[in-house]
Amino acid sequence: MDVGLKRELEEKVRSGERLTREDGIALYESDDLAWLGGLAHEVRTRKNGDVVHFNVNRHLNMTNVCTASCAYCSFQRKPGEKDAYTMRIEEAVKLATAMEGENLTELHIVNGLHPNLPWRYYPRSLRELKAALPNVSLKAFTATEIHHFETISKLSASEILDELIDAGLESLTGGGAEIFDWEVRQHIVDHRTHWEDWSRIHRLAHEKGLKTPCTMLYGHIEEPRHRVDHVLRLRELQDETGGFQVFIPLRYQHDFVDMKDGKVRNRLQARTQMATGAEALKTFAVSRLLFDNVPHVKVFWVMHGVQTAQLALQHGADDMDGSVVEYKITHDADNYGTPNKLTREDLLDLIRDAGFRPVERNTRYEIIREYEGPDPARRDAPQPMRV
Repeated sequence: MDVGLKRELEEKVRSGERLTREDGIALYESDDLAWLGGLAHEVRTRKNGDVVHFNVNRHLNMTNVCTASCAYCSFQRKPGEKDAYTMRIEEAVKLATAMEGENLTELHIVNGLHPNLPWRYYPRSLRELKAALPNVSLKAFTATEIHHFETISKLSASEILDELIDAGLESLTGGGAEIFDWEVRQHIVDHRTHWEDWSRIHRLAHEKGLKTPCTMLYGHIEEPRHRVDHVLRLRELQDETGGFQVFIPLRYQHDFVDMKDGKVRNRLQARTQMATGAEALKTFAVSRLLFDNVPHVKVFWVMHGVQTAQLALQHGADDMDGSVVEYKITHDADNYGTPNKLTREDLLDLIRDAGFRPVERNTRYEIIREYEGPDPARRDAPQPMRV
């Protein structure tokens, strides 16, 4: 990158001036990852100090039966396929209550787009889960699922959200976003929820007082300009509603594990390479610099691997997603033994080892407990990148 442009971008960031589309593309073109990471770290430090947030959550997928066959997805099954399943509500409640240990604070619920389940299954499942776990926040359903509910219920998204909120919904999930630009989206997504409906549903959720996450699936057939476009669409919606709490870059996964029946459902992997660790860190840094109006950037360690997740905390991220167990949507993040479970103590150790102070939060980013940071008496105690 030209020295003059680098200085201009530094001045913009440090003065709080909003970066443009052209700035975002220029940042992706830079091969100076240390400079990018340092600049993003300045921004995350200004917003969140030396804190890394985490929560204790579990994922619940009540059905993997799905009408869509998205090109990147290994989770979906068609009715009657081997490994297809749909839980009775009582079964889902039993499984969720078995997860309750360790002072669980959040249940994250995402499902396939089931062609035959009735609409009433969904609010009833929330009511019964909330009755069984009254102190656990229910973060449930993607905008794609809400759009699907409109079809099967003949209700509007507004009516659907009202009923789900009444049943205990505290937040939507951020899924279904993938990459919004149609140039890419038409090749990777096999459902009808695109930017117009995804943004409409999150806008409605924000109007009703819900705070939601937003996501981006990167590292497949998209180019950096598509990532910039994606973030800027979300940034504009955030200007309007202020309802996004956190942005979550999600690294696209190859199908390492989920081939029990011999089928490779991930149709992209034959012509793609997964993003390298350096590309992941660049994506976190540029996203933090562009997305100036969202308070938090989360690294989902399951999709990045533990070591890359720790490094992401030095490249703009301030949240390390919680103690997930048996996450089914994607799998082994690096094919080198990334765990599918971290306990609270594991997360505390990882955050301190990266040089930060752990803070446990709930779904609404309210602080539950603050912990001690790295031991300052240790000569080899890690320290965050200096700003």
